[in-house]
Amino acid sequence: MPMSQTYDITLRIAYSYQSPAAASRTLLRMLPRTLPDQQLLYGVVTTDPAPDHRIDDLDFFGNPCTELAHERRLTEIDFLFKGRVLCHEPSRGLDLSCALEDVPREVAQIQSIAPESPHHFLGASPRLRPEPEIAAFVRDCVSPGLSALAAVDAVSAALHEAFAFDPGATEVTTTPIEAFRARRGVCQDISHVMITGLRAIGIPAGYVSGFLRTIPPKGQKRLEGADAMHAWVRAWCGAETGWVAFDPTNAIRAGTDHVTVAFGRDYSDVAPVKGSLRSSGSHKTTHHVDVVPV
Repeated sequence: MPMSQTYDITLRIAYSYQSPAAASRTLLRMLPRTLPDQQLLYGVVTTDPAPDHRIDDLDFFGNPCTELAHERRLTEIDFLFKGRVLCHEPSRGLDLSCALEDVPREVAQIQSIAPESPHHFLGASPRLRPEPEIAAFVRDCVSPGLSALAAVDAVSAALHEAFAFDPGATEVTTTPIEAFRARRGVCQDISHVMITGLRAIGIPAGYVSGFLRTIPPKGQKRLEGADAMHAWVRAWCGAETGWVAFDPTNAIRAGTDHVTVAFGRDYSDVAPVKGSLRSSGSHKTTHHVDVVPV
């Protein structure tokens, strides 16, 4: 029987402004998805103060999103998700993925441009562009004859070995090539580098945002990235295998420790808080995540 795990999750993202902010428009992606291996049992996204206008919808990739408008002046605002999610261990049967060199041919046979189509995840995207240095590194990680799945595993392991997890080394605006040259960063950086490299060798790859359990199973090491929202990678490994999730920050496949909130081409498609407002002066942000096994 496959393993499963239920989590109670809290995500709070708060902003305080030096000068009152007016005419705020915000797009939230904080509500976990329901997927074949994951069910949102219940949950709600709230804001304090409450918005003047609110729309809950799905974006192109099927991610739950909440559009908010605040017409009043704000000195601070809190965005909160609280809910319960059930995660199942993904099936890990035989490697039925195609050979690495056959991935482009199998992609070409896919005629759909629906959200799950690999065609959306091969070219440049808003925050990712081709980088010859990253491409060369990834090509050195794989060899002819590898399956697509084995190739992605090899790239994940090599990046985990090459990078030092360092929350102070990068910012949200750091580019993949900057993080790659420094060989330091956080889950966002490592995932962006991996996606850039996989696309360079013809494997469609996308970005996943979500949570890691904050309390490890007894006797196991706590995973890197559990103190905030986490990021990992989806790679398309051929028509037979489809999409598989990899966590290069921890050199593992994503499993019951991982709770998916959103996925897209890169971080710009899945940012938990995105928007605009009229303000002057600085602001402060706090970010709190708690993922408690039930």
